[in-house]
Amino acid sequence: MELAYVCEWEKRPKSTHCPSIPLVCSWSCRNLVAFTTDLKNDDDDKDVSHMIHIIDTEHPWDVYSINSGHTEVISCLEWDQSGSRLLSADGDGQIKCWSMSDHLVNSWESILSSSLDGDPIVALSWLHNGVKLALHVEMSGSTNFGEKFSRVKFSPSLTLFGGKPMEGWLAVTVSGLVTVSLLKPGGALLTASESLCRLRGRVALADIAFTGGGNIVVAATDGSSSSPVQFYKVVVSVVSEKCRIDTELLPSLFLRCTTDPLRREKYPAVTHLKFLTRENSEQVLLCASNQSGSIVECWSLRKEGLPVNNIFQHRSPVVGEKQPTILKWRILTTTNDLERVSAVALPKLPISISNTDLKVASDTKFCPGLGLALAFNDGSIQILHRLSLHTMGVFYGSSSSSSGQRPGDESAIKRQRTGGPALHFKALQFSWTSLALAGVDNHGKLHMLRVSPSMGQVLEMNTTLRHLLFLLEYCMVTGYDWWDVLLHVQPTMVHNLVEKLHEEYMRQNQALQQVLATRIVAVKASLCKLSTATAARACDFHAKLLLMAISSTLKSLLRPHVLNTPDKSPGDRLTEICAKNTDTDIDKVMINLKTEEFVLDGPPLQSLQQLIQWVGDFVLYLLANLPNQGSMVRPGFGFMRDGASLGMLREMLVMIRIWGLLKPGCLPTFSATSDNQDSMQLLFRLLTKLWLCSRDDGPPQDPDESLIDECCLLPSQLLVPSMDWLPVNDGVIVKLQGKHPLRLQFGKASSLPGGGTTAPLEVFTRSPGSQKMDNLRCVHMGVCPTEESKACTRCGCVTMLRSPNKTNAMKQWEQRWIKNCLCGGLWRRIPPTPLT
Repeated sequence: MELAYVCEWEKRPKSTHCPSIPLVCSWSCRNLVAFTTDLKNDDDDKDVSHMIHIIDTEHPWDVYSINSGHTEVISCLEWDQSGSRLLSADGDGQIKCWSMSDHLVNSWESILSSSLDGDPIVALSWLHNGVKLALHVEMSGSTNFGEKFSRVKFSPSLTLFGGKPMEGWLAVTVSGLVTVSLLKPGGALLTASESLCRLRGRVALADIAFTGGGNIVVAATDGSSSSPVQFYKVVVSVVSEKCRIDTELLPSLFLRCTTDPLRREKYPAVTHLKFLTRENSEQVLLCASNQSGSIVECWSLRKEGLPVNNIFQHRSPVVGEKQPTILKWRILTTTNDLERVSAVALPKLPISISNTDLKVASDTKFCPGLGLALAFNDGSIQILHRLSLHTMGVFYGSSSSSSGQRPGDESAIKRQRTGGPALHFKALQFSWTSLALAGVDNHGKLHMLRVSPSMGQVLEMNTTLRHLLFLLEYCMVTGYDWWDVLLHVQPTMVHNLVEKLHEEYMRQNQALQQVLATRIVAVKASLCKLSTATAARACDFHAKLLLMAISSTLKSLLRPHVLNTPDKSPGDRLTEICAKNTDTDIDKVMINLKTEEFVLDGPPLQSLQQLIQWVGDFVLYLLANLPNQGSMVRPGFGFMRDGASLGMLREMLVMIRIWGLLKPGCLPTFSATSDNQDSMQLLFRLLTKLWLCSRDDGPPQDPDESLIDECCLLPSQLLVPSMDWLPVNDGVIVKLQGKHPLRLQFGKASSLPGGGTTAPLEVFTRSPGSQKMDNLRCVHMGVCPTEESKACTRCGCVTMLRSPNKTNAMKQWEQRWIKNCLCGGLWRRIPPTPLT
């Protein structure tokens, strides 16, 4: 483990963050981190604001701080499965549901709430949606994604008509109540409460897990280590438009340390109670503590045979009769005496823990998902194996110059203990692939730590690449953000990872390839940004995303001439005819098409002219730069051998040519040196020649000399446009290649240090007076745009926040990207460009 960056608060003269207040932290599958602090006014000790802070990990300084309106300390934060909504609960029984305003990660609003006045919330969870994957390390070498990541049969907590999972949340209060709030399809909230058992008692700690049958299991304790840890089954249903809750008592357990004569009184309080995973209610982690130390125990629920009295053992057995069984908690393992535990983080990666998977993980030193993290009062963090609780890795805090000491180095731990009350973590959360830890310390600073996939064990390069590739594939299949995987990718690994990822993708069936088509391009673009040697390829991948989106949009406008459903759509027929017809004359290719399928009204075509113009400019740029693609890789190089993308451009030129006959105003405009120059005809001819060199059905060939000569003449025939290439990346991931952690400050983008010593490529540089581009609408916004803008958190794509268009065709294009960018990243509001 090593520190990646620290983000701290600017010192404020009138207010301070209260270090004594318990902090909460939660990490979503979209790499949004939410955490709490309490802001106290120094002039009035009673004036405390309970704040929720939300950041995306790529731009941690761009924090969105919410004065939550909670009247008591916030005790729980919980993201939903999509990572777009957040629950917060406090010590007064209030629960609030927060959602993005305008789908922006730095703009949030409270949309729903429920309340149990005066009854503090101790546990909170969204209801399960029934989606569960298992990640099989044993099958990491398989060519089939379905074998690597299998869907586990798992029922939702509650279903609507047709089996659709019903959304809602469940909470446990300190008085022993369980409350459920259900989101009805119309937006109304259906709420009910029920006691966990007939004899209600105090619940100091609780946790919530789910079973495959759709039931909910709640673990609860009154905080005393001498009291039993109780478990309850909770069943939620809707009867006559009312929410019903049924509870049932399950087997309980007593901590092992309370039965040990030497430790019976040593650890009086239970300070942490967690199910190992939210989908496994049969394994639980317990931590008992005193003022200076802690002990951790791991328990498992097992089915055991019930011994039969001797009287019944001698009778003749009945056919089919089975020995009666009971469920019983058995301790798996326990730790030795530890420093006092201040926070616990459990892995979210759903790794299969079958014997074969565990053996393969051990042999290949694959550790993600197998370790849980314990933070201690001395500022250190230990990663323990989730089953055996043996130490896998240790982090000794920011005060230590070295974070890579040997696991179990007791002398180093003792040296840290003698340093007095050190900075320590009060909240800790794993990322969704378990390759990063986010921690909030007792001063409200946010720390981001890398967690090595092998826990620091030395691996061969091929094994390291295989581990990272396995997790990138998992993110690609699930749709989770892969930012934490990029933390471990070195520039020298980028090329091999991109090639291997492409090979694995091409081995999947055609249907899955279509589903993952845009996602794999986005992953490749993210990887290529990490190295200056591949930065130009990142531009190509972003351009490919835009090309694919424009192609599907233009093809969707085509309609069959007759109403009966044809065997193939007009778009499919266009692709098939263009693939078979290798003629370099665009008009001859048009003859084979049913031009009546391309007949559209004028307004849609005219409103999409800016997208059509981008296609024309892009083709011209590619061809004009063909002779310049030498030893130094420049933007556009990736398209020279990409037959599929060149074929897509060729199809769009044919479509545009036909539409130009109907509506000449929709054609792309080119600045030609000759009045009688047919620009579309010229570009199609050269593009077809280049496409023939890189078709998928034959071996790739180098462009012949005549083609290169003609491309050399293009700049003298047509004015070649300058392309506004993405990315102009202002994120933190490209600055984390070194081993030294970054020191950042909330609210100050300027706190991000400059890049490395390598000068950026010329195409990436932006002069202060250059035109700003709306990368989604393909229009210029001016040098100092007055319109509010938003940018992608992943690729940096910039677009106007409000639509300037009135036509339906362009509005439909914009609606496709209202929630996410072309690459799947989230949007964040960016400040306007200051006037110089």
